[in-house]
Amino acid sequence: MLRPASYAVSKWIEPGADARAVIGPVTGQPIAEAGGAALDVQAMLDWARDVGGPALRAMTFHERAKMIKALALYIKDRKEELYALNPLTGATRRDGAVDIEGGIGTMLVIASKGRREMPDGHVYVDGDVEGLSRGGTFLGQHIAVPLQGVAVHINAFNFPVWGMLEKLAPTLLAGVPAIVKPATQTSYLTEACFRMIIDSGLLPDGAVQLVVGGVGDMLDRLGPQDAVAFTGSADTALMLRQNPGLMRNSVRFHSEQDSLNATILGPDVAPGSAAFDQFIREAGNEITVKAGQKCTAIRRIIVPEPLLDAVSQALIARLEGVAVGDPASEAVRMGALASLDQKADVLAKMQALAGETVTLTGDPETLDLVGADARGAFMKPTLLRCDDPDAARAVHELEAFGPVSTLMPYRDLNHASALANRGGGSLVASLVTDDPQVAREVTLGSAAWHGRLYITGSASAKEATGHGAPLPHMVHGGPGRAGGGEELGGIRGVLHYMQRTAVQGSPDVIAAITGQWIQGAAETTGPQHPFQRTFHEIQIGETIHTEPRQVTLEDIEHFAHFTGDTFYAHMDEDAARANPFFPGRVAHGYLLLSFAAGLFVQPDPGPVLANTGLNGLSFQKPVSPGDTIRVRLTCKRKTGRTDSYGEVAWNVTLTNQDGDQVAEYELLTMVSYDRPD
Repeated sequence: MLRPASYAVSKWIEPGADARAVIGPVTGQPIAEAGGAALDVQAMLDWARDVGGPALRAMTFHERAKMIKALALYIKDRKEELYALNPLTGATRRDGAVDIEGGIGTMLVIASKGRREMPDGHVYVDGDVEGLSRGGTFLGQHIAVPLQGVAVHINAFNFPVWGMLEKLAPTLLAGVPAIVKPATQTSYLTEACFRMIIDSGLLPDGAVQLVVGGVGDMLDRLGPQDAVAFTGSADTALMLRQNPGLMRNSVRFHSEQDSLNATILGPDVAPGSAAFDQFIREAGNEITVKAGQKCTAIRRIIVPEPLLDAVSQALIARLEGVAVGDPASEAVRMGALASLDQKADVLAKMQALAGETVTLTGDPETLDLVGADARGAFMKPTLLRCDDPDAARAVHELEAFGPVSTLMPYRDLNHASALANRGGGSLVASLVTDDPQVAREVTLGSAAWHGRLYITGSASAKEATGHGAPLPHMVHGGPGRAGGGEELGGIRGVLHYMQRTAVQGSPDVIAAITGQWIQGAAETTGPQHPFQRTFHEIQIGETIHTEPRQVTLEDIEHFAHFTGDTFYAHMDEDAARANPFFPGRVAHGYLLLSFAAGLFVQPDPGPVLANTGLNGLSFQKPVSPGDTIRVRLTCKRKTGRTDSYGEVAWNVTLTNQDGDQVAEYELLTMVSYDRPD
């Protein structure tokens, strides 16, 4: 008998006398006892806020990203222990991969984005500097810093591993400790993964805690620096949202709810085509993967009216070939629902849908199971059909959270979008089409009602990730019924656990706060050329001003013929004067960049390893023959990249003989931590 424990204030706490029996969905027999432990909720909150939070905030974004990556790899090396428990949840190994591999992969992506897209510091810079004064001495900058509270994660039963890891990764990257509350039904699998997190020793004390069972009055004790992230049903979300303490203290509440997701078959797709086959394959997968227990699963299949019969026949053939039974059997493609209660709920919802639908396949009374018997929470993949979706209500309002989907016809694309939108807001809607204009029309008609639009066809079929796959790079959430929140989405998900603040002050103040030099901030001079200094020796604000160089007509003509860029503005005086932007013939912009590099470069071997990029190039004023230019090179930002070198971003400005700025850009160089031998 499994006995998943809670983890509070750095101690494991076994289930109490009032532990709940967890009935296995495969055998219908008890497999675990969970919950019932007496937890000191206030002590847990204090431990997270007073111990875990300060320890995490002391780390830089990059240090936290490295920690998350190491943790993901630690779990990956032990994933077979999780796969061993996975069949107890009713899931096949293929289903388990979505949960286990998906959770690990999400952590790795978030960690990578943290290294690449966030600074190696403690303050996230959000957007560009805003000029708030004529002379440039008073500026504004939006920043984001970690909340100084705790994040409470309330997860659903269907993804016991992914559900925990996909919330933990952005929360920890933000620098906020978390208390994880998994669904009791599958808490034993969450607890097994959580034990790996603790055993790894990679996280500071107080960074994570686990509640198996109820959270007591924890939500009543949350304040304005805390956050709640919930995944589950709309009814449970509504109950949680109404907590007086959450409302009174403006506690951040992020909700990702089950929704009536839809898929649309484009009118251009013909039976027998590659796109048609893809549509059938994806619709069938979404009904059967995790026994249809996914918040992103397809609940409504919307097809052109003339193709209703063809789609019906193809889907029936696919679904009737699905082997259902013991998820541990290699011959089984679909296992059990998560619990007998869940099966009862799905059957009740199907009964409520019966007045608007007919069953095409999936009689719940006749089960042909592989390696199991009817005592488990098994169902057949079920396809319903609604012939009049305009008059119907239940198919657009009730979700049977299992292997059930409803097929319905549409007249035109406006009608298809309207039907998809009648779900009241979804996590994802998909469209299979080979016509980009069909994709545009459906997007304009339906994007406002869906958190993600998955559009695919024969061109992307081999690499498309699937309708029901939330990716860490993209937003996972949706409006209305879907909860109105967003998870994942790269760094967007991290910012949910941070406070955006507008900071106003002088350039030196803004630079000190952000750790990045900006125009107008103090400049310093190093003891030698910065290209001869190591990554750690170079200081933010370190600057060189070059000698001037005159740009001649001969330079312009030589560059034009050497490169082949003989655009009239560089070669024809009369034509150039006719252009309102130019006083006559002017120098090439790229000639100016080349001269700039020649002015500021130090040619001897040194710690600078390579020039790796140029960002934000802009030209402010033309340079005519006879003008002179000089360059200012300033260290703007430093970011560690590997164990041996980091990236230095330089602000480069070019000015003419009158002191007017003619060009500006950001130069990226890779600089060694050590001097070359």
